[in-house]
Amino acid sequence: MLIEGPLNIAIAEPADGQGKILVIGFQPEFQQLDLAGQSRQFNAYLEMLEESITGDDQIDERNRAGMLIVQQIAEQLLPHIESGDLALEETMTVQIRQSEQVVAITDLLARERR
Repeated sequence: MLIEGPLNIAIAEPADGQGKILVIGFQPEFQQLDLAGQSRQFNAYLEMLEESITGDDQIDERNRAGMLIVQQIAEQLLPHIESGDLALEETMTVQIRQSEQVVAITDLLARERR
């Protein structure tokens, strides 16, 4: 399932080979919006994720699990976006160690690139 939105998410291998690292950045178009526009767009993105996760019976469980990971990360970012605390030109990394989560997010992002 393609998740279009303000985030760019890529997967990298950690040096120790344990799990995966998510490399998260923001789309240039999103960075150029004013704070109110960023808040509106990011809230709309979270709503779209919620609708896709709960309302689409065609999504398999691995895709749903991957979307839930993206949703959890986005929910944690929301207050910092709304307050303007984040340097949106910076890249963030999140390391995932649990194998089920690694497979779910890897599958989800692999499907996006097709």
